[in-house]
Amino acid sequence: MNPETDMPAEPGTERLERAVRAAEQALIEFEIAVETFRVEVENFSRLHHQRLGPLYGRLDELEARIAEAVAARSGDPDDLRRAREARALVQPMPDVEELLGGWMDSDGLSPEATAMLTGQRVRPPERVRPSDAARKAYRDLVRRAHPDLATEEGERRRREEFVVRVNEAYAAGDEQRLRELAEEWAAGPVPGQRRPDRAEELYARLEWLARRKELLAELAAELESSAIGAMIKMAPEDPDGLLDEIAGGLLAQIAERETRLASLVG
Repeated sequence: MNPETDMPAEPGTERLERAVRAAEQALIEFEIAVETFRVEVENFSRLHHQRLGPLYGRLDELEARIAEAVAARSGDPDDLRRAREARALVQPMPDVEELLGGWMDSDGLSPEATAMLTGQRVRPPERVRPSDAARKAYRDLVRRAHPDLATEEGERRRREEFVVRVNEAYAAGDEQRLRELAEEWAAGPVPGQRRPDRAEELYARLEWLARRKELLAELAAELESSAIGAMIKMAPEDPDGLLDEIAGGLLAQIAERETRLASLVG
């Protein structure tokens, strides 16, 4: 008997149906893991640019000024070439407010900026990943509503549209929206029951699932091999702390370059 339909399965297809169901569930779990990591990479990339971009810009500007000062002193053609190359890499120099990541208000430096400049502990950045509650709600919803569980085209379209909204809420870390979507799904129409499949259709389904898994594996490998993905893998439990560590190193380099520049032009 087919446990999902209570109808007799066609001879020789019961094992295929079990294999298809197992492959469907494995693919859904894999998709959840890949999408979760994609959201982490996207959010971490934004925070990385927001927090460290101005520091990298400041460092490039100092490198260019040092190269120009060295070239002005020596007049050497190689020094002049290096100065031009360094200047070509520089973006417009960030102002103080941008450099401090928005930690300046109408009264001057905020307490966080003052803390940073005086070596005190700085307010930690916002979380770059959805909360554990959002993760759980997302996984539960995708497991129940995944389009691959539909056997009819209309039901597949309904599930696809719903999962798009689930992904948007998860990417924003919106726990309330995810709860609302869970209630909506629970109140929605009951998905159509699975009908017995012919062996040829089951084989085709297994082949499609295998191809889909290969595409997801390629995407996962691409995410993990990216610069941001590699950084997250270095500190999966505390990516915010890794940003703090990198920022501290950049600030130290900036201080060293400023000292060197002052010695060249002073």
